[in-house]
Amino acid sequence: MSVIDKQKAYLVLQDGTYFEGNAIGKIGTTTGEIAFNTGMTGYQEVFTDPSYYGQIVIMTMDHIGNYGARDLDSESNSIKISGLVCKNYSPMHSRNMADSSLNDYFIENDFTGISDVDTREVVRHIRDAGAMNAIISSEILDLEKLKSMVLDVPSMSGLELSSKVWSKKSYEVNEGGKHKVALLDLGSKENIVKCLTDRDCHVKVYPGDTTYNEMKDWNPDGFMISNGPGDPSAMPYAVKTIQEIVYADEKMFGICLGSQILAQAQGMKTFKLHRGHRGQNHPVKNLITGKSEITSQNHGFAIDPDSNNGSVEITHINLNDDTVEGIRVKDKSAFAVQYHPEASPGPHDSRYLFDEFVALMA
Repeated sequence: MSVIDKQKAYLVLQDGTYFEGNAIGKIGTTTGEIAFNTGMTGYQEVFTDPSYYGQIVIMTMDHIGNYGARDLDSESNSIKISGLVCKNYSPMHSRNMADSSLNDYFIENDFTGISDVDTREVVRHIRDAGAMNAIISSEILDLEKLKSMVLDVPSMSGLELSSKVWSKKSYEVNEGGKHKVALLDLGSKENIVKCLTDRDCHVKVYPGDTTYNEMKDWNPDGFMISNGPGDPSAMPYAVKTIQEIVYADEKMFGICLGSQILAQAQGMKTFKLHRGHRGQNHPVKNLITGKSEITSQNHGFAIDPDSNNGSVEITHINLNDDTVEGIRVKDKSAFAVQYHPEASPGPHDSRYLFDEFVALMA
């Protein structure tokens, strides 16, 4: 699609609100829960983050596509978001190291989106009305039909999605590294593995339904529980595995969905946030050190602090809304954070958590 070759598209929300714009990527129709990301850079990392599976993402940054796409910037093997909503979209790029334009990248991945939308208006609507499903179409331009179709999109509440994105078989990275880490892949980002191998860890990545005993047979020094998509309350298989890891007093570090699963394994509950936390500028306070850090976040569910039976210590809180951002199990070697210390994209304030995990194994 050239700069002047534009085709009309619609974004229709579950409550009937709609927006008109222009098609980007492949001409088609896509559905998912709509969410907004406030990050100023790193759009390709966002698009390929498995935690976004099943979601249509609004990028609040004005310009998308201006620096193209590069294979090294991907956080998984393909685009994981269901669709994109943006304001100004550039089918051309200016970065010499890019492998292709973003538009070519979208078409190669059969990906559909919409541009030339007032993203501020859409975000303000979602911020007030809350998370909801949406549909983007550049092939069906019958608004009444689209309003009917969006009502059939499954709710994110109660939806198990990790099995759609985890590795289908185990594999190893940095064999011979000093510390052996079993990574339970619930939708893991590539940079989690990189942050571990940068610290001389030999990582073995396991599919998310792998049992504790299967991972224990490898004799790891520690266990990493990854991020991932969907409702954590729909994942009893993972809760059982984490319960066994904690009961055995293994060294364990969880990220995002891994934090929610750890909380459930200790009898706590999770709940759906009104609109979620997604971006690279969320302030978090470490209650142990008293220091604050700017974090990268991507989650639509959170841990309910009122469900704590006393077995869990809350270690981090979000300074915007006081939601739980970190926990550790008392008298055990298991801890987790709700945000993304691997931060790709985002600030590196929280990389110390990987150092703490390695120190725990040592």
